[in-house]
Amino acid sequence: MTTPLLSIEGLTVELSTAERSFMAVNDLSFDVSHNEVLALVGESGSGKSMTAMAIMRLLPEPVAEIVSGKILFDGLDLASASETTLRTVRGNRIGLIFQEPMTSLNPSIRVGPQVAEVLRLHKGLTGSAARQRVEELFELMRIPDPRRRYDDYPHQMSGGMRQRVVIALARACDPDVLFADEPTTALDVTTQAQILETFRDLQASVGAATILITHDLAVVAETADRVAVMYAGRIIEEATTEQLFASPRHPYTNGLLASIPQVSDAADMQTRQPLPEIPGMVPALWALPPGCAFAPRCPRARVRCSRERPPLAEMAARRRVACWYPVEVVP
Repeated sequence: MTTPLLSIEGLTVELSTAERSFMAVNDLSFDVSHNEVLALVGESGSGKSMTAMAIMRLLPEPVAEIVSGKILFDGLDLASASETTLRTVRGNRIGLIFQEPMTSLNPSIRVGPQVAEVLRLHKGLTGSAARQRVEELFELMRIPDPRRRYDDYPHQMSGGMRQRVVIALARACDPDVLFADEPTTALDVTTQAQILETFRDLQASVGAATILITHDLAVVAETADRVAVMYAGRIIEEATTEQLFASPRHPYTNGLLASIPQVSDAADMQTRQPLPEIPGMVPALWALPPGCAFAPRCPRARVRCSRERPPLAEMAARRRVACWYPVEVVP
């Protein structure tokens, strides 16, 4: 097995407000290697983005606090690293593609200088050398006329082009690890396809370890090597993409995949049944039920599920499931 570049061991993040404290990420463990794309999948509020922000130590302290666990990156534990050390890692060896480009880009600064600033801070590039590198990145991102676009403000670009700028910003220093948080959110289908193609080209050429955060299973199927499904701040299933789509073992994963619309021919349209749905809603993190958090919504739940929390147990090579009564494997 390849030595993991990034290993998360028992990561637990606590959020505290005036009213309550609760675990937003609870005992999370996974790893990702060079040239690998790991997708974190789940509904809104499952803890996907919180996990990424915790790993990069970007959560507001002391409201959000890492109370236990390790974040091992190339021999360095980011969970206990100083802010000085973190500044040399963030944006340099670890990049982040933010969810919404219009809010992650400064609207009052031209896009070229925003990318050039990262090169100045981490690579010491200034002046014409920095500008040349930014224009090269824009060309790599398939931004038309990169020399002219260098001087554009974010509002002068389309949503797809702004997203390309954000990707260029994250890739400027050729990071070893890249977090992509919903990289195709709010983009039309054509632009989504273009962004994903650009994303795959970059992955193939640079070979970074990539953590893709998304709720879009179609994006996962096209992009990821492995998938970790999150629910209520925990990983409940982890498998290769092929394993997961062929035979989901956790009832929650099974429900997610069953809710994907299938392409049907005209003859099937009149007899087509409504899409299955998972009843109920994700529980509030401060009011989780005892036992398995998914039990109140689970069609396979039994008495044990409401009393005991199932561990994330290894069921096969590179496959883990947290369920007392997993779905049977499809032959």
